[in-house]
Amino acid sequence: MLNNLLTYFTSENIYLFANWGVVPFWLLLILAPNHALTNFFAQSIIAPLLLAIGYVYLSYNLYLESNIFDGFNLYYGLDDLYSIFANETLLLIFWLHFLAISLFAGAWIVRDSKKYLIPKIVSIPSLILTYFSGPLGLVVYWLVRIFFARKISFND
Repeated sequence: MLNNLLTYFTSENIYLFANWGVVPFWLLLILAPNHALTNFFAQSIIAPLLLAIGYVYLSYNLYLESNIFDGFNLYYGLDDLYSIFANETLLLIFWLHFLAISLFAGAWIVRDSKKYLIPKIVSIPSLILTYFSGPLGLVVYWLVRIFFARKISFND
């Protein structure tokens, strides 16, 4: 029975589940940032933990194939980065990494906007940009935050 279940966990299925699986968390952050459900689900360890399960599963499969660092020359140049992403499993691991970090950033934006009393409607564009482009959404939020916090801070 376990083998039948594990055959369902293909790279494609993990990719689809992760991509569609983060959408409810993002919708909670965007549409109901102050709701208790958002606090419990989207601003807790739940989403990163679910993504980490996929991350660990894929990493373990790479380990079993004995090629966990095969072609993993991340810092030598852009061509080497391209070769890493040619490996489907490593590409998916990096994608899960991106999904987890951007969701973490979105949750931080919501918590921080509460702290500085930034209206939900003002933080929504930053959340959408963070969902699609990570750092760009954070920079846009930071610019909005300067206005509401009435200070420029690089480390808070």
